[in-house]
Amino acid sequence: MVATVTSPELAALVSTTDVDLVDVRDEREWLSGHVPGSRNVPLDTLRADPDAYLARNKPIVFICQRGVRSLTAAKLAERLGFETLYNLDGGTAAWSKSGHSLSLESVSAAA
Repeated sequence: MVATVTSPELAALVSTTDVDLVDVRDEREWLSGHVPGSRNVPLDTLRADPDAYLARNKPIVFICQRGVRSLTAAKLAERLGFETLYNLDGGTAAWSKSGHSLSLESVSAAA
């Protein structure tokens, strides 16, 4: 099952749990600002080979600009048997609006 997580809930989750933050926006969007600690795996790349980019041994939080593409990615992962999946409600827009900063640092896409 895919659970929805709000920005404050995600901030609390990452402070207590080792989670995989996967931003499914395209690289240009991701480079313009992303949730700190997230890595960029565009949705089309993820669709082509999910097992190459997703870890099965920890919770995964999917992120995009508003929460639509990330929900698509989370449902794909769910169909493939991945467990403990989250979708960031409202995406990076909600994250930023709730007072959290966006990072400009790069992180590898490898799982």
